Amino acid sequence: MDFRKAVAAALAAKTDIPAEDIADMLETPPNPALGDLAFPCFRLAKAMRKAPPQIAAELAEALPLPAGVSKVQAAGPYVNFSLDRGAFAKEALGRVFAEGMAYGGCDAGKGRTVCVEFSSINIAKPFSIAHLPTTAIGHSLNRIYRACGYQTVAINYLGDWGTQFGKMIVAYLKWGDKPVRESSVRELVKLYVRFHEEAKTDERLNDEARAWFRKIEAGDAEAVGLWQQFKALTLEEVSQTYALLGVQFDSFAGESFYEDKMQAVIDELDDKGLLVSDQGAKIVDLSAYDMPPCIIVKSDGATLYATRDLAAAIYRKQQYDFAKSLYVVAYQQTLHFRQFFKVLELMGKDWVKDCAHVSFGMVSMEEGTLSTRQGNVVYLEDALEAAVAKTREIIEEKSPDLEDKDAAAKAVGVGAVIWSVLYNSRIKDMAFSWSKMLSFEGETGPYAQYTHARACSVLRKAAPDLDKVDYALLEDDVSAALVSAIGAFPAAVYSAMDKNEPYLVSRQVIAVCQAFNRFYYEQRIMADEPAQNNTRLALTEAARQTIRNGLYLLGIEAPERM
Repeated sequence: MDFRKAVAAALAAKTDIPAEDIADMLETPPNPALGDLAFPCFRLAKAMRKAPPQIAAELAEALPLPAGVSKVQAAGPYVNFSLDRGAFAKEALGRVFAEGMAYGGCDAGKGRTVCVEFSSINIAKPFSIAHLPTTAIGHSLNRIYRACGYQTVAINYLGDWGTQFGKMIVAYLKWGDKPVRESSVRELVKLYVRFHEEAKTDERLNDEARAWFRKIEAGDAEAVGLWQQFKALTLEEVSQTYALLGVQFDSFAGESFYEDKMQAVIDELDDKGLLVSDQGAKIVDLSAYDMPPCIIVKSDGATLYATRDLAAAIYRKQQYDFAKSLYVVAYQQTLHFRQFFKVLELMGKDWVKDCAHVSFGMVSMEEGTLSTRQGNVVYLEDALEAAVAKTREIIEEKSPDLEDKDAAAKAVGVGAVIWSVLYNSRIKDMAFSWSKMLSFEGETGPYAQYTHARACSVLRKAAPDLDKVDYALLEDDVSAALVSAIGAFPAAVYSAMDKNEPYLVSRQVIAVCQAFNRFYYEQRIMADEPAQNNTRLALTEAARQTIRNGLYLLGIEAPERM
C-alpha cells in the first residue's frame, strides 16, 4: 500500500489535477498534530473561482477516506491527512528492511540509458575548485539515475584539443627543463602562463603555437607525442583527486575524439540548407529565435566548440541510444546550449528534446584562499586535503580515542566539501566557509555522518529482530515523525532525478537525521520492555539505512564510527 498514491488518487478523482502532479504537491505539515500529509488548494482557486480555505473545506467533506488514512480535515487552505501510523510504519520500514541499499530507488528508468557529461577537465590545465560543482553534481546525478533504474554513462568530456596545445608545446620546448613524465601539471601551467606573458611582446610565439597545433592535426610524430604525454600526465594526476572523491567515469572521450566526425555534421548542415556564409565563416543563422548565429566553421577553416558538441551529441545518440543526455555545465554556457540544441532541432534530430543543460552557480572562497596557489587558482586537490587536515584536528580534539582517525578524517573532510555543493539548489552561487562546512552541528555533511555513526553505535549494543517488530508501538508523535521522514525518502530521490536536483536528497537526509536525533533524545531506545526495545531498535536500523543510502547517492561516505 502506498499512502501517498492513495491520497493522490482520491484527490485526483475530485479535481482536474492528475494524480502524479498531486503526489508532487503533497507536503508534510510543520506540526504533527495537523496530520501527516497536506494538500495545498491554492492551485485550484482560479479554476474553481473560490477561496482556497473554502475549497479545502469542501474537499475534506467530500473525500472518501483513502486507504491507510485515519482522518481527513481542512485547516485553512490545506486538506490534511492523518495516516494510520501503525500501518504506515509497517509499509515504510518493511520496505527499508527488504530493499537495504536499494531503498529509495525505483524502476522508472528500466531498460533506458542516460548519458551524464560532467567534470570535463582541460588537459595541462588546473583541476581547480571551480570544477567542484560539475564534478559533485554530475557524480550524484549519475548515482541517482542509476538508483532509479537507468543504465548510466558517466562522461568526462576532456578539453584536449585546440591551439592551446601548440602554445603548450612551444612553452615546453623553450623553457621546460625535464621530461614531461617527470614533471607535474602545476609546472606545465607555469610554462603556459609564461608563454602568455612572453607573447605580449613577441607575436612570433603565437605564430609558432599555431604551427605546432597544425602539426598535431597533421599527425606529426613529435607534436602528437608531446600532446599525448601532456594528456597522460594530466589524467594520472587528476585520477588521484577523483579517487579522493570516489568518482569514476565510463568514458574519457574528449574533443579530439570527435575531430574525424565533424565533417559529416558540416556536410549534413550544408545539405539541409542550414549553413550560411558570413565574412568567410560558416554559420547557422538563429536570428529568428532571438539568438546570435551559431558559428560552425571560422573564416580560417577552424571548427569550434559547437561543431564538436554537435558531433558528440549525434555520436552519443548512435552509440548509447540515450533516453536522456545531461550536460552538467556552469550557467555561463546557457546561450551556447540554447544555440547548440536549436541547431540539432533544425537538423531534424527530434531526440534533442531529451538533452538538458544542467546548469549551476559559481563557487568562491569566503575566508580567503588556500596557501598553495598557482596564479589565481585554488586547486581542488588542495581544498580536499585542507578539509581532511582540518577535520583531523577536530577529531583529535573531540574523539582522541577514535580508531583510524585518518580514515574518518578523509570521509568527513571530503564529504563536507561535497555536501557544501549539494545542499542547495545547484543554480545558487556558493562560498566556501571552513567553519560552516566542517561543523558537526546544523544542516551539514558532518552532522549527517555523525548521526549515521550514532545510529551505528546504538545498533552495536543490540540488533533488532526484524521479524518481530510491533509497528503499533510507533504511533507516538516522535516515532511517527521519524517514520514519516524515512517513508518520504523514495519520493525525494525520484524528485531529485526528475528535476536534476541532488539537493532534494540532501534535504531529506537532514530531515531523517533531525527526526532521528529527536527520537534518540526523547525515547529510551534500549527500553526495558522487550517488544518496545526491539521495535525502537528496528526504527533505528531503518534510519541508519536511509541516511547511509542518501549519503551514497550524494557521493559521500557514511562512517560507522566518529
